[in-house]
Parts: sequence; C-alpha cells; structure tokens
Amino acid sequence: MTVRRIIARAPVRVVDLGGWSDTWFAGHGAVCHVAVNPGARVSLTAWPAAVAMVQLDIAGTGECYAFAPAQPPGRHPLLEATLREIPLPAGMAARIACAADVPPGCSTGTSAAVCVALLAALDRLAGGARGAAELARAAHRVETLHLGWQSGVQDQLAAAFGGINLVQMPAYPTAHVTPLPVAAAVRATLERTLLTVFLGRSHHSSAVHEQVIARLRAHDGAPALDPLRRAAAAGAAALCAGDLASFGAWMVTNTEAQRTLHPALVSADADALIALARQYHALGWKVNGAGGDGGSLSILCADAAHHARLARAIEAAGDRWRVLSFRLAADGVRARDVP
Repeated sequence: MTVRRIIARAPVRVVDLGGWSDTWFAGHGAVCHVAVNPGARVSLTAWPAAVAMVQLDIAGTGECYAFAPAQPPGRHPLLEATLREIPLPAGMAARIACAADVPPGCSTGTSAAVCVALLAALDRLAGGARGAAELARAAHRVETLHLGWQSGVQDQLAAAFGGINLVQMPAYPTAHVTPLPVAAAVRATLERTLLTVFLGRSHHSSAVHEQVIARLRAHDGAPALDPLRRAAAAGAAALCAGDLASFGAWMVTNTEAQRTLHPALVSADADALIALARQYHALGWKVNGAGGDGGSLSILCADAAHHARLARAIEAAGDRWRVLSFRLAADGVRARDVP
C-alpha cells in the first residue's frame, strides 16, 4: 500500500492597514499587511481505499471525527468545504490534522491560513499544479461561494504569498499582490520592535460588523472607506522608504478610521492597551482585522529596549493580555512530502 504524508504550513497576518476595503461592499480597495509565523499547520496522510473516507483531527479541541467527503456532517464547515474545493483523488482515504499556533479568534486571518494550508496539501496530493494566487482564490471561494460567509480577499493572499505586501483590489474580488521591497535592515528592525498582543478572548463581533456593513451599503460606503485605502498606500510607501515612525503614525490613523466606522470596532480592552503603549512611547498601534470585541492589537515600539519593557508590563498585567511570539514570514504557504 502506497501511503503519502504531506505537511503544509501557512503564515497569518498582522497590521493590516486598509482592512475593510477589500470586501464586496467596498467594491475596490487596498491593504498593506505583514505576514508572520507561526501560523497554520496541516498534516495529511492519504492511502488507497475502496471507500473514500476522511478523518479530521482538530488540534486544541481534542475533536476527531470521520466522514464520507460526499456527506459532510457540518461539524467544521470550513474544513469540510475545503475538501469540496479540492477533493481527494478517487480511490483514496485520508487522515487530516489541522492546527494553529495562535489563539482562536485572534483576528490575524487564522481561518484563512488553515484553509490555504489544507488546500496546498490537497493540491500537492493531486499533483501540485496550483500557485499562490490560485490557492488564495480557491480559499476565498470556500468561504464565500461554498459557505456564503462574509470575507475580504487579503487574509487568503497573506497566507498564500507571505511577506510584506500591498494588495490592490480594483474590483472585488480581483486583487493584485505587490511584494514590497522593504530593506533587510528595516525588516530586521520591524521584527525586533513589532509586538502583537492577544486581548484575552476570541474575537466575536458579528453584530457590530453587520451594523457597519448595513450603514456602508445604505450611504454608498465607498467614500467612508477612503481613509483606510489611503492608510494602506501611505503605510506601504513608509515601509519602502524605511520610515518606521511614519508607518507607526499610519497604524494609528488606520485604527482611528476603524473607530469612525463604529466606536465598538476599537474595544475598551484595546484602548486600555493603547494607553499603556503610549506610556512606553510606542510609534503606533493597529487593531488587527476588522476590529471589535476581543482579537488582537499590534504595537510598533520605538526600539528593542522599549519592546522588551512594554512586553514585561503587559505580562505583569496578569492573564488579561497575552504577548504573541511572531517572526516575519518571508514565504507563503509551503507543502512538502515527508517520510
């Protein structure tokens, strides 16, 4: 019996300047984001079988269940729908383990990263013909077409491409990814000074998000998102110029633009952490993702020493907040066979 074992990994993203403008209701937009590791991991073991069967093992929950791909039970809709986008080859069964190295609901595009990693593993099993852009589009289809969920385009692109990018979306869902030519020294400084903090509970603000979407649709929301589009373009230019002080200022501008869309998009917890960051002379801060209750905040510190002092202050605050250990992800999703 020939058994294939494939491992796939995909990064998540932080500091997504311009988020909200990469959506269907925005129409057009731009996002500048930074891909980071660790992100999502998928292990796929496949073997010949007379009856197609999939066993899903969800790390962190202890949940493990088996099903026929043609009759998914709906226990994990995203993963089950991913298997519809790229099915197992005929005559094969598989055991799939999915994991993420960030807390659930962290607002760093984790679900998209898991989906992209699983698609990459399935694609490799089937022959490996899809590139990063195709995998990102496939992951977006899983969420929007297969499941009917709301989804921008940037999370899937960050997971597929990695790096520091400017994503330009001329018309939803068409998007173009431009890897930013950020100098190695600037990248190194960014890695030493960027601090991402989980705010202690999973992001859950769908009601607030629906209010924002309804308001934008009712009042031709494209102009209301212009400050976010400008933040993406200006933040990208600042990174290319090596001007981290300017980049930090655009992080703040973006966060305040999120607050303008709805005050609840910048939570009380985020504001408390921002106040602490100010005490340590941070250059900027960004509520990751769409914002709202829970999630995470990225802070750009003035230097490595301030980064260390702020991290200690956050840890001293107790279980309320949790510093996440990230490093910049030069590469996007990767899948490989293992013995």
